[in-house]
Amino acid sequence: MVGKPPAEEIIVNPSTDHPDRHHQNQDVHDHDRGLAHDLVTLVDRRRALTLFAGAGLVALAACGSSRAASTASSSATSASGTSTGASATAGTSATTATAAATTAITAVATTATPSSAATDASTAIDEETAGPYPGDGSNGKNVLTQSGIVRRDIRPSLTSSKVATGVPLTVTLRIVKAGTGVALGGAAVYLWHCDIDGNYSMYSSAVASETYLRGVQETDADGNVSFTTIFPACYSGRWPHIHYEVYPSLAKATSSANKIATTQLALPKTVCDAVYATAGYSASVRNLSQVSLATDNVFSDGAERETPTMTGSVSAGLVASLVAPVRA
Repeated sequence: MVGKPPAEEIIVNPSTDHPDRHHQNQDVHDHDRGLAHDLVTLVDRRRALTLFAGAGLVALAACGSSRAASTASSSATSASGTSTGASATAGTSATTATAAATTAITAVATTATPSSAATDASTAIDEETAGPYPGDGSNGKNVLTQSGIVRRDIRPSLTSSKVATGVPLTVTLRIVKAGTGVALGGAAVYLWHCDIDGNYSMYSSAVASETYLRGVQETDADGNVSFTTIFPACYSGRWPHIHYEVYPSLAKATSSANKIATTQLALPKTVCDAVYATAGYSASVRNLSQVSLATDNVFSDGAERETPTMTGSVSAGLVASLVAPVRA
């Protein structure tokens, strides 16, 4: 069952820990040496990568099949004009439900072309709360100083062998300067969200000792960053969302005091419906039915500029893409 984290304005006491928190092994590994160690390693890797300057990046090809699915229905009446029995009706309903579920799982989840507001770079992206589970030092815990936090794939925990599971999702952001639309290369993005059960690593009691679904990436020359993750759950009281913060550089992405933007992605309902029809997300179906963008305490004032374009499929993996103008 998906947990119910408190409303995102509520601040958790950073000095207290849940009594059933599991303490991780204290052995020192490379990922325990801090961000300074990561930066040195990153520089060394970049020098090595210059030897392969001719190598190209492999683009992710999204499936383009249609969502349309035909639903067959039939009715039969007796000679006296009465309908068929309840068993026949139940059988037809079960067949229809199975077909609908299969369609949802294999469907291509593509939103409409982004509106002018969603692609407008003249105004900075909306500022939103970081919530009570940021892990950026503003609420006690700080994963930004954890060695290994600079990474593309944020599914593994840095403190154990646990890997977050769920429908595969790639989040691609393009960070640009508000007003000019010029790409902001060399900036850093810290991204985090809940898991398939609605829990936040480092904070929720069930996963307080984990650090998965959190990571930092540096933008390339075109302002792009990409994270490999899973589609988050819908927990009670909030619309399905993903948090991220933007920092002026990777070196400054160690404390929330240095961030230049804090916001969230609002995940489209059509895609949420398709994902939540799959195994592991059953509680999200109920929670999503009890909230809307109009009633959400973050997106109720409008989420058009925070809603990413979605491509791909539930079975092969989804891609969420958004241009985020920030003040820099």
